[in-house]
Amino acid sequence: MKRPIHLLFLGILFSVFTQSIQAQTSDILTLERIYASNEFSQERLQPIQWIENGAAYVTVENGNELARWDSKSLEKSVFVPGSALQSNGKPIRIESFSLSEDGSKVLIFTNSSRVWRSNTKGDYYVYDLDTKLLKKLGAQFESSSLMFAKFSSDNSKVAYVQKFNLYLEDFKTGEVTQLTSDGTDKIINGTFDWAYEEEFGKRDGFAWSPDAKFISFWQIDASKIGTFYMINNTDSVYSRPIPLQYPKVGEEPAGAKIGLVDIASKKTKWLPIPGGEKENYLPGMQWINEDLLLIQQMNRKQNQLTIWTYKPSNEELKKVYVETEKTWVDLAYPDLSRYGWSDNSLPLVDDGKAFLRMTENDGWRHLYKVDISTGNKTLLTPGEYDVASFGGLSDKEVFFIASPENATQRYLYAIDLAGKGKLRRVTPEAFEGVNTYDIAPNGEFAVHNHQSTSDPLTTRLVSLPKHEVLKSLVENQAYKTKLASLKTPEIKFTTVTTSEGVTMDARVIYPVDFDESKKYPVLFHVYGEPWSTVATDTQVGLFNIMLAQKGYFIIDMDNRGTPTLKGSDWRKIIYRKIGVINAQDQGLAAKELLKLPYLDEERVAVWGWSGGGSMTLNLMFKFPEVYQTGMSVASVSNQLIYDNIYQERYMGLPQENMEDFVNGSPITYAKNLEGNLLVVHGTGDDNVHYQSAEMLINELIKHNKQFQMMPYPNRSHGIREGEGTSLHLYTLLTNYLMKHTPVN
Repeated sequence: MKRPIHLLFLGILFSVFTQSIQAQTSDILTLERIYASNEFSQERLQPIQWIENGAAYVTVENGNELARWDSKSLEKSVFVPGSALQSNGKPIRIESFSLSEDGSKVLIFTNSSRVWRSNTKGDYYVYDLDTKLLKKLGAQFESSSLMFAKFSSDNSKVAYVQKFNLYLEDFKTGEVTQLTSDGTDKIINGTFDWAYEEEFGKRDGFAWSPDAKFISFWQIDASKIGTFYMINNTDSVYSRPIPLQYPKVGEEPAGAKIGLVDIASKKTKWLPIPGGEKENYLPGMQWINEDLLLIQQMNRKQNQLTIWTYKPSNEELKKVYVETEKTWVDLAYPDLSRYGWSDNSLPLVDDGKAFLRMTENDGWRHLYKVDISTGNKTLLTPGEYDVASFGGLSDKEVFFIASPENATQRYLYAIDLAGKGKLRRVTPEAFEGVNTYDIAPNGEFAVHNHQSTSDPLTTRLVSLPKHEVLKSLVENQAYKTKLASLKTPEIKFTTVTTSEGVTMDARVIYPVDFDESKKYPVLFHVYGEPWSTVATDTQVGLFNIMLAQKGYFIIDMDNRGTPTLKGSDWRKIIYRKIGVINAQDQGLAAKELLKLPYLDEERVAVWGWSGGGSMTLNLMFKFPEVYQTGMSVASVSNQLIYDNIYQERYMGLPQENMEDFVNGSPITYAKNLEGNLLVVHGTGDDNVHYQSAEMLINELIKHNKQFQMMPYPNRSHGIREGEGTSLHLYTLLTNYLMKHTPVN
């Protein structure tokens, strides 16, 4: 018998209301609460830009207005009112902004679209703070097609990239001048191809000279780069190939050269950097002064960095610095404390007479000051500890992030720029955990971010060098209250020493209501490659808290080869041994931990994403006696299919040491699978191609190894696109884990 429709509606409404109240009051997490609601959303600081050398900063408020904050007095004023930023009667949403050198004009970036990983293509507007007028740049071009617009130092012009060519636009006349004409998807001017962006952090590919007489720019020749095709099967009844220029390991790199456009004559000169355009990379270029460029060059194997200067006035090219390693040379050292996306620029000091460079030729990663005229090096950070990342500068000191006593944490330090000072910790003891900073150009103020396993992210404005808190910017109090209402696990740090004598840091998340007399299932979360760490004193995600509530141990460990602060030998030992040394360390460390009486060695799972997905496969295939269940997401199953810049940096050239690529690839050992394996991959992954999953599938089929596969149509490496995707993915992972590694 059917119920009356109004009663049915009231019943549904009451049920939804009841479920909502329960979700808000329950101390137990669900996947829906985490991935299908905003219940646990956290505050984040809007991007800021320091102005007036750090005396103030500007930030976006309400989506389409800019506010100015005085760093010292904390007084707020309207910088650009939202009413002034209107187009066709509609507010312009500010996605990012930049100021002219004299602070009289603001460039507004909006209406963006994605290029590779980020939204770097869009529309630009200029707002004149004196005349109060707003003007759209590149009005004759199609919407959302400009990239990296920036002011000349005299504020008379703006340069930008449009469809792989450089353009100049005059503010007063509106005249647009095309500076390059050979740009295509094969010849790329002023920006970069996929590989340069992904592996060198390069996006914006040109720079004005300080006197506005020249523009220096990169040209990338990708004409010989192979095309990889992804397939879109869902948006039409006919499939559509998606072409992607992607240089596979062992394949010839794209060529790179640097040009110099004379603004007066509009003619381009190419810098005569020796060594061959395709035999070397050019990952860095910056102006030191109006007549001196600083250029970074790396050989293809990335074990030699050469730094050159170039003088436009007399076309003199001079070699000022060479750095070599038996393994590889890092540019932007990977570390969790790095603030933002690096452009590889070298910090200039001593009025532009020297630059700072981090190297690890003496067994530790240290900061050196290099004199540009002589190449002489001065060690600034002596001692047996690693510099994690560069922080900023004051008049007399250099700030940097380090943690000499605990590799799972990060703190701000300062030392004298003359190389004679004493190391001084700046971060107060109260901020135990991981600390990052955005330091003002004058070195007197900073935005300080702090987090730990016990504290979510908080942000404050501080004055330096005393680290006095001037203003709280993000407190995340609502999130803290929500966390406090949950049953949360205990989290401990420990070390594990393997049978080979390798001691690794481990972060252990205990099951909620842990009872030492019981046995619990274990989930190892792994990464293990040279680009990331997992055993860090950072806030724990809700997914891990939910699994701990269900009764799981979750363990993160950092093996040799990860970019943790344990010296060069620790990090560089993985050279030509990715997939070998790191998997050995993880497997042997897991064996040691599983000797604990409350860890059930019969219910052990492992999971990871990207490099962690590859690690998961290697562990399942090489240590079947340890891991019964594995969940591998977006993994590289065969090192020969990944991009050349990353894989050759750490593994060498397959033409010279093919056996290392074979030995390190999980696919080589797929025949050894004994446990339960879930393989997850996005078919639109432009980073680790879906090809990787299909190659692995073929090998598993060949050896009659049963497994489960989940493809996500048209999803990229992060598998985020599409409504409901995150909820579906983490439901899949949770159900698979609980089915094959159940909680008693």
